[in-house]
Amino acid sequence: QVQLVESGGGLVQAGGSLRLSCGASGSISRVYTMGWYRQPPGKERDLVASISSGDRTNYADSVRGRFTIARDSAKNTVYLQMNSLKPEDTAVYYCNVFTYGKNYWGQGTQVTVSS
Repeated sequence: QVQLVESGGGLVQAGGSLRLSCGASGSISRVYTMGWYRQPPGKERDLVASISSGDRTNYADSVRGRFTIARDSAKNTVYLQMNSLKPEDTAVYYCNVFTYGKNYWGQGTQVTVSS
């Protein structure tokens, strides 16, 4: 079992920045992927960014160049630095860990960008 604890969401004006953090604990393989997904109101949950245990990153087209994902493997923590935020980035952001063939999710943190 894996537990995820997220922090860093909030309300920000368009053009501002936020940094999300997610710490993982429990039964985690040395080879695993961490990532962030988001779910706007009334829409599906989609990938924002992910990073593999080899530090290979993947970004949604809508955030590439504005968001940066990074991890501290020693702490099993993943970060999402979000710059130049737009109102359309408003969503609940979920941390994800894929390990031992299973997906684990955080409780979600609200990010609201005002225009």
